Amino acid sequence: MASVRFTVTPTKAEDLPGGSDLSPDISLRSGSRVRFESDSANRSDPLSEVSGGVTSTSAGGGTDTPDHSSIDQGEGNSKTSSVYINSNHQVDDDDFYDKNLALFEEEMDTRPKVSSLLSRLVNYTNLTQGAKEHEEAESIGEKKKPSKSPQMGTLMGVYLPCLQNIFGVILFLRLTWVVGTAGVLQAFCIVLMCCCCTMLTAISMSAIATNGVVPAGGSYFMISRSLGPEFGGAVGLCFYLGTTFAGAMYILGAVEILLVYIAPGAAIFEGEGAAMLNNMRIYGSIFLLFMALLVFVGVKYVNKLASVFLACVIISILSIYVGALVSAFSVPDFPVCMLGNRTINAHDVVDNHCSKTVLVKVAAEKLDSNFTINENSTVGPTFDPTSHVPEVMVEKTTRLWKLFCHNSQLNATCDEYFTSNNFSEIKGIPGLTSGAISENLWGTYLHKGDVLEKRSLHASQAAHPASDRYPYVFADITTSFTVLVGIFFPSVTGIMAGSNRSGDLKDAQRSIPIGTILAILTTSLVYLSNVVLFGACIEGVVLRDKFGHSVKGNLVVGTLAWPSPWVIVIGSFFSTCGAGLQSLTGAPRLLQAIAKDNIIPFLRVFGHGKANGEPTWALLLTALIAELGILIASLDMVAPILTMFFLMCYLFVNLACALQTLLRTPNWRPRFSYYHWSLSFLGMTFCLALMFISSWYYAIVAMVIAGMIYKYIEYQGAEKEWGDGIRGLSLSAARYALLRLEEGPPHTKNWRPQLLVLLKLDEDAHVKSPRLLTFASQLKAGKGLTIVGTVVPGNYLQSYGEALAAEQTLKHLMDKERVKGFCQCIVAQKPRDGISHMIQSSGLGGMKPNTVVMGWPHAWRQSEDPQSWKTFINTVRVTTAAHLALLVPKNISLFPSNSEPCTEGYIDVWWIVHDGGMLMLLPFLLRQHKVWRKCSMRIFTVAQMEDNSIQMKKDLLTFTYQLRIDAEVEVVEMHDSDISAYTYERTLMMEQRCQMLRQMRLSKSDRDREAQLVKDRNSMLRLTSIGSDDEDDTDGGERDRAGSGGGSSEHHRRIQMTWTKEKTTQYRATHSGCSTPEGFRDMLSIRPDHSNVRRMHTAVKLNEVIVNRSHDARVVLLNMPGPPKNTEGDENYMEFLEVLTEGLERVLLVRGGGSEVITIYS
Repeated sequence: MASVRFTVTPTKAEDLPGGSDLSPDISLRSGSRVRFESDSANRSDPLSEVSGGVTSTSAGGGTDTPDHSSIDQGEGNSKTSSVYINSNHQVDDDDFYDKNLALFEEEMDTRPKVSSLLSRLVNYTNLTQGAKEHEEAESIGEKKKPSKSPQMGTLMGVYLPCLQNIFGVILFLRLTWVVGTAGVLQAFCIVLMCCCCTMLTAISMSAIATNGVVPAGGSYFMISRSLGPEFGGAVGLCFYLGTTFAGAMYILGAVEILLVYIAPGAAIFEGEGAAMLNNMRIYGSIFLLFMALLVFVGVKYVNKLASVFLACVIISILSIYVGALVSAFSVPDFPVCMLGNRTINAHDVVDNHCSKTVLVKVAAEKLDSNFTINENSTVGPTFDPTSHVPEVMVEKTTRLWKLFCHNSQLNATCDEYFTSNNFSEIKGIPGLTSGAISENLWGTYLHKGDVLEKRSLHASQAAHPASDRYPYVFADITTSFTVLVGIFFPSVTGIMAGSNRSGDLKDAQRSIPIGTILAILTTSLVYLSNVVLFGACIEGVVLRDKFGHSVKGNLVVGTLAWPSPWVIVIGSFFSTCGAGLQSLTGAPRLLQAIAKDNIIPFLRVFGHGKANGEPTWALLLTALIAELGILIASLDMVAPILTMFFLMCYLFVNLACALQTLLRTPNWRPRFSYYHWSLSFLGMTFCLALMFISSWYYAIVAMVIAGMIYKYIEYQGAEKEWGDGIRGLSLSAARYALLRLEEGPPHTKNWRPQLLVLLKLDEDAHVKSPRLLTFASQLKAGKGLTIVGTVVPGNYLQSYGEALAAEQTLKHLMDKERVKGFCQCIVAQKPRDGISHMIQSSGLGGMKPNTVVMGWPHAWRQSEDPQSWKTFINTVRVTTAAHLALLVPKNISLFPSNSEPCTEGYIDVWWIVHDGGMLMLLPFLLRQHKVWRKCSMRIFTVAQMEDNSIQMKKDLLTFTYQLRIDAEVEVVEMHDSDISAYTYERTLMMEQRCQMLRQMRLSKSDRDREAQLVKDRNSMLRLTSIGSDDEDDTDGGERDRAGSGGGSSEHHRRIQMTWTKEKTTQYRATHSGCSTPEGFRDMLSIRPDHSNVRRMHTAVKLNEVIVNRSHDARVVLLNMPGPPKNTEGDENYMEFLEVLTEGLERVLLVRGGGSEVITIYS
């Protein structure tokens, strides 16, 4: 082999089209040429190559020969490789016919070389969120711009985005209120429970996210690919709704900060309660409109603002810690006015006068009844030297007096509680070292309208509760532990931010677990430490004051911040706006991913968007749903809604991880190894418990919504095979159930017909008797096992495509008839062999068919080919040998369809012999279906002369009663009678016909044999006279040559003499043909066989009785006689069955399998 020297010109990867998707494919060619080709170049232009990149020089010192694609195309040997990632990638012949891989060259169109596949597998890039499977992503002719490889690390790609999404409006607006209401201990438990829930979910999510390459689809992608399209669609929509309502919650939080803490004067409607809610609705709708427009204009602006919003969050949190430390040395001045132990609204305290009266200097001449001289004052009258008018210290009523007494006069009648208690001031922020935590350890749950009270202050209790006419601080909602859980939980959501960005990460399988878990640890530490700090630094009544009314409308957490409350106010405002923008950005993309997966048909329109892929329609729907949340207008009402949706999403993430771990599927190999199925189940338990703790009725509503979506996808959605865990679970459950089933027959009480329906296809692959499947569906009513089988004649290697087409035909018919079951197509040279193989091999373990349903061979008398009825009888014998029951509907085309219910009529059962009780069970099963439900059942049995028909009827009535079957019972007496001339004549005609057809078939086979011998003789003549020009293929020509031949004429004559004189005489003696008068006279002289006469007599007599009694029945069920042991009587057997069922419109011939199928015992 000549040596080869490669000369490679250095080229930057980014200068080549495709950038990171380069795949060098170097192979030896004739003439020692080497080719370097780019997959990306081939994708964009199949004729293009990287020019000037590689040349080769032969060892013989030849000149460099550039490899031009035009030469390759001119060779005309191009082939298309069907590789897994890019099925349209083109490879040259030399790639297929490699010298070292000649053994595999014939299969390289479907099984590509590893060298041509590895580079593209390694350089696989993530696609947009859930848009398509990666196998469908690349297509020939698709021109890609050079793209930078993902460079984001753990810090910027996962950790900081998770921090920004987790920290949000609840931390700044509600955490202090949660601590004050629940107490430090219970608030610590609430936060710890929620953080444990998200931590366990993050562990499960990390295992799923590191189990292979995850396109940027977030939780929806993980759940749908792990649990299947039904669960994925249901939970994906729930997660979408949760994200959308989260956007509404953040907008409401921003509006609350604006109207309560930044610009209270901007309120359109004055007052509290309903007026405030209306303000929230108006401003929330305006905010939503602006944010939706910003997202519509471009996501890049949202991403640029994200870092600013994150900085605001971090600065705000740091200011809380600094303020807590500073409070230990310098207590902030936020006095709280108390009346007894009740908190006063600071908006009503004018000039900081937290008292009933104040001492003021007033000129003596201006004294009136509103003033009184303070007799206890030691200050005497004073004189103004300029005016020479004396001034005195007098006691003046304050604004609080007026509010409680409705009058500023000192002698006014005041509120009883006001009269018996005095005003006092306490520190709103006592400081870190004040010991306030001891008082804040325990919870104080309030009802709506209760006054905030400080339990450690002494007060004279009034006989009646506080009225909202007075300037107290009231609780706006009724609180409980469960309510607080539902309100707080949204503050720990957002853990999916890292997995949503997996397409931008340099090493997603390393960054997602580390970044997410570190973010949860950080936020959990912040939340838990803030619970302790708030309890230690802030007065309890201030903590319970949701809107800061007791501290002059300041944000409660802002009172602790350093250096100013405005740091928290401004920071929280921008952070909530940023979080709202992130939600309005992520939710439409999630909906677009679900729509593009095409699992929910009515969502397809939301998969479209602008030319750059932005989900315009999905954004519009998201904005409309978010507007519904804004119309609720209460942050505390919206939070539990999204709590439900997020908890349901997290529950299914844990379920997916636990399921994959327990099933031990071969593809479950996550790089993140610190997971266990028990942790996932614990996470599921936490999620489920938190759902019902926070709001049991919201939990039920969320589950009902998810269940409805699940069932909709199951019935209407597109079929998807994602290798999900539910399929694996079904496989494991099926294996477990099959192993539990006994190999032997089931107990009689558990017996039900497991059908094998044999259908026949015509030349165009259409089912000849589709009503057979209709009848099977009526018999089964969707229960048990149904296998629909057919036999395709031919060789499997040549007829594989026909078998697939036949299987698709059967599946389509099963869907049309709504039959739940399986298809089985067998390719065999002979139909009877195929049916035999199917009966033997169908089913698995204990789930094998026990009943065969097959059609009656129509027009078997007129058919020259006896194979149809011979196959039928052979199938009867095979089912009998296999101890299977057999159902043969005759005149199946007359049976009612599923849309033609019988309004009245009878199902008649003719119970002649007992073979397991099938005849009793079948009518009961048929009447479960709507078609036969209104039909009554009649049971007929036959009594002979020696039988006691009266006793038989009594016994039959008792038997049907014990079987719990409602039926009319009748015993038909059949008297002995002589064989009629009609029976004799019918038997004679049957035997004559059989004899005639047998001789016709024999003569036909003889003619075929003679023709074959002539053909063989001609072949021998050709071999002996090669080159002869006067060959004649006719029989006469051969005879002429044989008669006039020379030396070889004797040989020709020996070949020609097929029939000798002796053989002809012998044949005529043994096979007298019916075409001769002698043969016809022999046929007329046939005397019928006595056993045939007896059988015909039985068939005729039974038919007379059945037609007489059941001519008006909707269907007649009848015992099917067994075939004769001697195969020579097969044709007579078919005639007996015809006579037995003659004159009946619909007949179901039933042959039991020999085992009992019905019992009187419970």
